[in-house]
Amino acid sequence: MTAISAPYPNKRITVLGSTGSVGCSTLDLVARARAAEGEDVFPIEALTAHSNVGALIEQARTFRPALAVIVEEALLDDLRAGLEGTGIQTAAGADALVEAAQRPADWVMAAIVGAAGLAPTYAAIERGVEVALANKECLVCAGELVLAAARRSGATLLPVDSEHNAIFQVLEQDNRASVEKIILTASGGPFRTLALEDMAHVTPAQAVVHPNWTMGKKISVDSATMMNKGLEVIEAHYLFGFSADEIEVLIHPQSVIHSMVAYRDGSVLAQLGSPDMRTPIAHTLAWPRRMAAPSERLDLAKLGELTFEAPDETRFPALRLARNSLQIGGGAPTILNAANEAAVTAFLGGQIGFLDIPRVVEGALDRMNNGRGVADLAALEDVFALDSQAREQAKQLMTA
Repeated sequence: MTAISAPYPNKRITVLGSTGSVGCSTLDLVARARAAEGEDVFPIEALTAHSNVGALIEQARTFRPALAVIVEEALLDDLRAGLEGTGIQTAAGADALVEAAQRPADWVMAAIVGAAGLAPTYAAIERGVEVALANKECLVCAGELVLAAARRSGATLLPVDSEHNAIFQVLEQDNRASVEKIILTASGGPFRTLALEDMAHVTPAQAVVHPNWTMGKKISVDSATMMNKGLEVIEAHYLFGFSADEIEVLIHPQSVIHSMVAYRDGSVLAQLGSPDMRTPIAHTLAWPRRMAAPSERLDLAKLGELTFEAPDETRFPALRLARNSLQIGGGAPTILNAANEAAVTAFLGGQIGFLDIPRVVEGALDRMNNGRGVADLAALEDVFALDSQAREQAKQLMTA
């Protein structure tokens, strides 16, 4: 079949983390594009998942990638059985995940949550392709290494987080000196108005229910603590080159204005849209052009009002911790992220309380002197070593 000429670049793609929220949204866009333009649109090189083998099998049978990878090696036989007769290659394990990222794709969605996504995302960047970056932890943990690899290879980093994608769309890249600051908006999460004493009794079930966005458990908890916004401040620093003092956070409960750029002449440019991750994903998938996306269209008259307020860093100390880590630099952001991942996992497992999450993170930073004295993180192995040390410190704090 001859490929139908689409109104956007027809890229060969790989989706790292295809069974998660962002991965599923990406494949939804692919399915819609194929329905409109033909089955040859967006051919898929590889799909990967951590342990949801059933969903991966279903996706692979639908989208026919050249390769399907399951990270949990014990599930390889299930994957092979589920794809028997399809001609789709199968593999398992962390090395196979990296190899999937190195396969010949034009565009790679980096949607693996947490530091676990660093190695495969780095491998994709080293190939010099377009990398749609939904994993903010890659830049938080290893920003300088990631940017250096992109410069060497010529890779293009396309931000998928709604806030950073918004900035990417309205920032005058060649006129950096005209910018006063960038403004990241935040919904405030499900506990924006909850009294501090009541936060002590928050359950995992409550914390994973976001008021506006449909997301995975880890990022939903990060949103509830506002650590997600702190990580985004660090990510914005690396993506756009602004200092901590030039990055403002503003609570915007409606999640309609996704972020803003303030210029020297008093102009403030904003990107608006309904809270649907398919909008920023579509922007990166079709970049530098545009493609159709099914997101609900804004009706500003129906909305009636958009409200804003300053974040409360007393009730949400995670934002302060992230800013401090960025200002300190070195290994501090790596420690911050690792300790937070460990604490969120423990909270979801019922081992610690909601307010213990920032307490554990701050304790790990203090124990490791906020990363001061850490030698340059010259290679991924250095990042992984520091990450492991920080997780151990967090574990000790949780069991003390």
